[in-house]
Amino acid sequence: MEILMAIATIVCLLMSVRITAKTFAEQQFLSRETIVVIAFLYLSILIGFAMLYLLFIQTGQGVLTQGNEPIEGDYLEHLNTSLYFSAVTLFSVGYGEIIPVGAGRLLAVIEALVGYMLPVILVARTVLEIDKNAK
Repeated sequence: MEILMAIATIVCLLMSVRITAKTFAEQQFLSRETIVVIAFLYLSILIGFAMLYLLFIQTGQGVLTQGNEPIEGDYLEHLNTSLYFSAVTLFSVGYGEIIPVGAGRLLAVIEALVGYMLPVILVARTVLEIDKNAK
């Protein structure tokens, strides 16, 4: 069941990227619709990675630790911790109170890479759009 949930989560993440690419191709780049799509893309990436962290935690694979101890608590506390860790990983370097271990390190690196690449892509796309419109 966990594998099915992981596959579904990854499919949803890929669909979000596809929808964003389609919107960029069809819309004027700095339109309201594009900004909303970008916000939803960030939100779906954040939630998608949080669900992957949560799946690992719920299956007993300690991918996140807090003070050298596995994350403790019930399902809602695990969900809260996964969402928080996903957000600080996607939007920043992290605060350091929650540490990824094992497979969590690879997930965190991939999420951080996505978090750093999206603004670069958006700025490059904006510059190209402005350059194209100036000609």
